[in-house]
Amino acid sequence: MNHINPLSKQKKITNIILCILFIIFAILQLNDPDGILWFAIYFIVAIICIYNNFKPIPRLFLVVTIVVLLAYAIFHFSLFIDYLKTENKEEIFGEMVYEKPYLEGTREFIGLLIAAFGVIYQLKIRKN
Repeated sequence: MNHINPLSKQKKITNIILCILFIIFAILQLNDPDGILWFAIYFIVAIICIYNNFKPIPRLFLVVTIVVLLAYAIFHFSLFIDYLKTENKEEIFGEMVYEKPYLEGTREFIGLLIAAFGVIYQLKIRKN
């Protein structure tokens, strides 16, 4: 029996784009003090996106990955709220300022949400 992944061409192209984006995110993390952790997070999501083009990923694995990403995001939520209370919102695009931990925490919170949505997309397009 021929085991062909039933994903449409459009979904496969979307997964290729997501994989490339998450690899770029992973590489950009390497200059951070905790870069290995963030590289691993984004790289794993990139692998999930591309692997799903060839073979369906078990639903339980996707759900657990989403839960782990969102649980880790919760640890950064209070810093995100602190950022929302600031007046100078464009600081998020600047360099890390150690006196303002909410900047890095907000970046990490948003990054984890983006990663979770990448995996949620894999769950959404999954057949069965």
